[in-house]
Amino acid sequence: MTGTTLDDYTDRYARRVRGMTASEIRALFAVASRPEVVSLAGGAPYIAALPLDAVGEMLGRLGSEHGATTLQYGIGQGLPELRERICEVMALSGIDASCGASPEDVVVTVGGQQALDLVARLFLDPGDVVLAEGPTYVGALGVFQAAQAQVVHVPMDEDGLIPEALEAAVADCARTGRRVKFLYTIPTYQNPAGVTLTEERRERVLDICERAGLLVVEDDPYGQLGFESEAPRPLRARRREGVFYLSTFSKTFAPGLRVGWILAPHAVRDKLVIASEAQILCPSGYAQAAVSTYLRTMPWRQQLKVYQEVYRERRDALLDALADLMPAGTTWTRPAGGLFVWATLPDGLDSKAMMPRAIAARVAYVPGTGFYADGTGARHMRLNYSFPSPERIREGVRRLAGVMEQDIAMRRVFGQVSRPGRRGQAGADAPGPDLA
Repeated sequence: MTGTTLDDYTDRYARRVRGMTASEIRALFAVASRPEVVSLAGGAPYIAALPLDAVGEMLGRLGSEHGATTLQYGIGQGLPELRERICEVMALSGIDASCGASPEDVVVTVGGQQALDLVARLFLDPGDVVLAEGPTYVGALGVFQAAQAQVVHVPMDEDGLIPEALEAAVADCARTGRRVKFLYTIPTYQNPAGVTLTEERRERVLDICERAGLLVVEDDPYGQLGFESEAPRPLRARRREGVFYLSTFSKTFAPGLRVGWILAPHAVRDKLVIASEAQILCPSGYAQAAVSTYLRTMPWRQQLKVYQEVYRERRDALLDALADLMPAGTTWTRPAGGLFVWATLPDGLDSKAMMPRAIAARVAYVPGTGFYADGTGARHMRLNYSFPSPERIREGVRRLAGVMEQDIAMRRVFGQVSRPGRRGQAGADAPGPDLA
């Protein structure tokens, strides 16, 4: 022991472990789950909107009547029936047999998170570059960090990823000799920004990636949770080669079952299965059977509409509260679906530094720093509206606005308080995306 660490194993870890840190969201869960705290932090779906009595009976029958098979080992690719049902689900978004979608090319995963990890294991060597929207999903950042890849963020605006910025990022990496493997994108109801890539930009982004020889990893957990106009067709519905489509039942059915999937180019399917078997041997047969039975026997399309209406009401409650209560200089996105609003604070406020005061005021959010690989984003925060009731949402915004007003008043009295810099920066973080 050196006497400088509480971890006796520091010198024994693999190199890929040394940069691992806890995510901003996971660190909040213990505090945000307290009943007295209004949590606008997590991304939990409103499970109470499900017909829980019927779901409970279904799960009971799976154990009592079919336990001999559902509780047994399965195959690494996932149950054939579930893969067929997944193709039915994808067809709602336009990913069907006409664009090459087949149960044979679907790999069932333990949630969307394992799907991301499998793609990273197959394609990323240490030092490779992943292009990703800035901000992007914090769980993806953890996967890419574990793979020892570099994340280069591409700016967004209210219409999603900016194609010109993508072209510039590709050119800059080529000029500096960095090898870009793929673009990771959440084009529909993006997490955390809530914005959606427009129809015209989708084609341009695909063209840019095709010219540059880049794979596209399309993450689509929220695409069926729109509550205004119909969402644009996924990228995978437009191009079959070079596009990996990832999704999950965590947002549309039950996150506790941990069932997701990858639709992969046919040539890659077998390698994904081999990598998955090395990790988990096979996905849970019981969880797969639960999802298959739900999709076969229950009105899941109607349930999507229930979720859409619930989330529309809660989105509206959050937007109304922000408009009524937020201090001048605060801006935010207006999502047409999904679970999140991305807010930009008045100049001088720091969402990460403000977090302890917010918790003391019994409200939680996620600081924007968690959604950037370099820790920038301190002028931003992610707000979730899917789980709290409309009344709780408004109360949470009221508490949050009070904390912000206090920080603004302190700044007027004491002046700008310096913020710890990252990677050579002093003070405030670099300008964030124009998402107002």
